[in-house]
Amino acid sequence: MTRAFIIVLDSLGVGGAPDADRYGDVGSDTLGHIAQRCAGGDADRSGIRHGPLDLPNLAALGLGECCRAATGIEAPGLEISAWRIGHAGAAAEVSTGKDSQSGHWEIAGSPVDFEWAYFPHTEPCFPRSLIDKLCERGGFDGVLGNKHASGTQIIDELGDEHVRTGRPICYTSADSVFQIAAHEQRFGLERLYWTCKIARELLDEMRVGRVIARPFVTTHDGYRRTSNRRDYGVPPPFPTLLSRAQGARREVVSVGKIGDLFCHTATGRELKGKDNDAVFDQALDAMRHLGQGGLMFVNLVDFDTLYGHRRDVPGYAAALEAFDARLPEFLQQLDDGDLAIITGDHGCDPTWSGSDHTRECVPVLAFGPNFKHGGVQRHALGRRASFADMGATVARHLGLAAGDHGHSFLW
Repeated sequence: MTRAFIIVLDSLGVGGAPDADRYGDVGSDTLGHIAQRCAGGDADRSGIRHGPLDLPNLAALGLGECCRAATGIEAPGLEISAWRIGHAGAAAEVSTGKDSQSGHWEIAGSPVDFEWAYFPHTEPCFPRSLIDKLCERGGFDGVLGNKHASGTQIIDELGDEHVRTGRPICYTSADSVFQIAAHEQRFGLERLYWTCKIARELLDEMRVGRVIARPFVTTHDGYRRTSNRRDYGVPPPFPTLLSRAQGARREVVSVGKIGDLFCHTATGRELKGKDNDAVFDQALDAMRHLGQGGLMFVNLVDFDTLYGHRRDVPGYAAALEAFDARLPEFLQQLDDGDLAIITGDHGCDPTWSGSDHTRECVPVLAFGPNFKHGGVQRHALGRRASFADMGATVARHLGLAAGDHGHSFLW
């Protein structure tokens, strides 16, 4: 038996989704547009980064081929000539949502074949009966917000009133989500979590994907969200790659927000970190102890929350370059026979209008020592029909039972 690793760079889309028109996202391309801005000198930030996008390690694994497979275009700085080893391509999503929950479930072999519930672009956006029940059970006399909003902007807008009144800030986005922001000290972190659990119960029948706790604190220049975010989702459809691994008595390690996204179902040992670097540190440490036949699933969320949603091109580019610089630490710890996949779960194009996710294909980089296709170290995967192909490939690699969705690109 060998080991398998799935690393999700949250929101790293590569454009080209065949159904992008259904979502108003035709032409969105997270990685391609970042690369173009960098090449044009429009993504420089003093003390952070400058110049063309510099991702030598990802490029050597075929990240440029991922862009070409999705859109037919070579992204600046990610030329195909830099590709040295690995299977590389793109994958389209068949799930109905363009959110992390849908994306991760599909990667794990369980696409979402139903429609999530979404809240209308009205103000207020939540049903009166829902808010009345939440207030009654939560013990407060009202909520603030009650609209579609950017998480950082609504805290700036309503933070003072929240502190003064004690009313939680409730808002949503284009995703199937109900978010509650509250001050860690003035409202209380545990009270926020408790309030989110109440909301989760109330929203179960509505098929709302996630309730998210968004705690924040006071700083010298306003308010800042903390790393104590917590997601309250619903269990994924069965069986997932994780549940099949667990059923085969394999070790499963979930790093980052994987546990939250799978509602802590078959997620094994869960590890957290306050940012990308801390999550990556946790993954590297756990990797040293992961036995043969083990599965590790990692999510690096900063790309999405700190840069994609905030439409911060230089920040996103710098975060990609920081990950690329640390990638050799991961490569050095791979054992003979290990399989690693680096991918995304949806897009969040920082050059796009608004602040929501974008419907895109995601990159598929599959590699590892002695990992070959027909004796060849470098192989183009093209555009796969589903994210579930990644889960099917990992299952075959680990000798697990095949799922109902996806086709392995291993022979």
